[in-house]
Amino acid sequence: MDRSCDAVALEVIRGAIRAAQAEMEALIERTAMSPFIREKKDFYTALFDAHGVMCVGSNVPVFGDVCGPVFRDFPAESMRPGDVYWYNDCYGSDGAVSHSNDQVLLAPAFHGGRRVALVMAWAHFADIGGLRPGSISPDATEIFHEGIIVPPTKLVDEGRVNEAALRIFFRNSRWPSAAQADLRALLASVGLGRTRMAEIAARFGGDILDDALRQLLARTEQQVRTRLREIFPVGTHRFTDRIDGDGRGSGPLALRFALTHAPDGRFILDATETDDQSPGPVNYLMNPDVPGMALGLFLLGGDPTQVTNAGGPRAIDEVKLREGSLLRPRWPAALGMRGLTMMRMLAALNGLAAAAGSQAPAAHAAYVILLLRGLADGKPFLMSDGIGVGYGARAFADGTDAVYFVAQENYPVEFLEAEYPARLLRYGIHCDSGGPGRFRGGCGIVREYEILAEEAVLAVRIDGVVCPPWGVAGGQSGRPGRAVVNSGTDRERVLAPLSDGNRLVRGDILLVETGGGGGHGHPFDRPAEDVLADVESGFVSEPSAERDYGVMLRDGAVDAAATGRRRADRPPAKAFHRGEYADVLG
Repeated sequence: MDRSCDAVALEVIRGAIRAAQAEMEALIERTAMSPFIREKKDFYTALFDAHGVMCVGSNVPVFGDVCGPVFRDFPAESMRPGDVYWYNDCYGSDGAVSHSNDQVLLAPAFHGGRRVALVMAWAHFADIGGLRPGSISPDATEIFHEGIIVPPTKLVDEGRVNEAALRIFFRNSRWPSAAQADLRALLASVGLGRTRMAEIAARFGGDILDDALRQLLARTEQQVRTRLREIFPVGTHRFTDRIDGDGRGSGPLALRFALTHAPDGRFILDATETDDQSPGPVNYLMNPDVPGMALGLFLLGGDPTQVTNAGGPRAIDEVKLREGSLLRPRWPAALGMRGLTMMRMLAALNGLAAAAGSQAPAAHAAYVILLLRGLADGKPFLMSDGIGVGYGARAFADGTDAVYFVAQENYPVEFLEAEYPARLLRYGIHCDSGGPGRFRGGCGIVREYEILAEEAVLAVRIDGVVCPPWGVAGGQSGRPGRAVVNSGTDRERVLAPLSDGNRLVRGDILLVETGGGGGHGHPFDRPAEDVLADVESGFVSEPSAERDYGVMLRDGAVDAAATGRRRADRPPAKAFHRGEYADVLG
């Protein structure tokens, strides 16, 4: 009997596992209770082969080795039908989970007594205890401030739920009913996933399924390696990016990457020269699989024949990290605000490609986080609001405007006002935030809230104020965001961009403007009519059109003669721009 998977069956299985993974996500979205999962869409699913290698997942470049931590404590041969495993332990998972709010459930799928796959559901839980409501705070200085830590645990043993473990976990949440509902949603999702994988195995047979997953991994690895060889000549390529700091006086903090294409064809990513870990919670415990996952998504993005899998990480032969650095912090360093460092890491990988001469996108801004906690009508509330930013321009198109992260979303106005003691007075595009370029960087967002609660405390996370997202190939850097209370009044307060403990009272107006992405190509090369369209649509102001793009407008139209004279005095440009032009960002 032929146990190999032919080309037709391979494509059918690829589509089937992708559909199963998407169906698992849809179930979480429709059954979870907390807004950060249900409305914000901060959840992911993935399917793995029988050995724990990821075969298909969400298009998210932050997955590490999810199954390894479970296999370490629960050998694969001990797993049985009906088992479900659970953890959120960042250090115990080597960064497979990168902050404690993210809960991972993992379950084996069986057919005919044989383990044929594992399935995962993962979601951000709103509150798991810790220093402040929401379990994330710029004030955290150790991971114990960020809520309960769950090591790899058998949550369900052949269908029997470990209720005692759940009671301990729920007891540590300020909103236990939401945590209970969200946990049920994840359990339902992994239950659906193992059913679907068992059905696929029943249709094709375990051997053919196993071979299909092996082929998909090998195909992705080969294609990523081919693209890496095309982009990176033999030698070492370097790039440095920076976050503003940790909100506690440390910063800017540099992420220094070197990618070596060795003469023997191996690829080695070295991040050992990255700055030391921070006292504040911006440390990012980066799993060694993450750079390959991110590069794989970048290199193969838009290819309909591909799925997100572990082939990308396999194409990077070695990842070097330094213990005690920002990307390999020592226990028990705080990690809750690691998202801004993660976003800089992703931009730095694009920067490596740009430094090697590839047409890589400019840098994106890091999505903004607000945590507003307080009392409304005598009851405690928590509004965790993630707000979109601008992404970097590409060599062929403008950057994307108002993006939170991957497939996640900004809260709709109607939902926010119905759920929380706040009124949204303004919600729109942050004009001039996108970096000027032949292709404009994506613009950020303006959200203006009127506070209706009796009292509240606000945490805010905004990056890219000191070190804005860089522009490339003559494009300029994106413009920063800010958070201001009672703007334009005698009670105006500009908030520190990474801070907590900001007190608000009923009637205060909170203005949040988020940053934009970098531009691509010289701004004077942008067609004048495109600049006019940007002005008419509120993406670019008239002063910026003249100053940054050299386009002169008169009575709502382009003054061609004046524009020609202005553009004749073309400012010089270099490869990169962050506040000023530079050949190398160091």
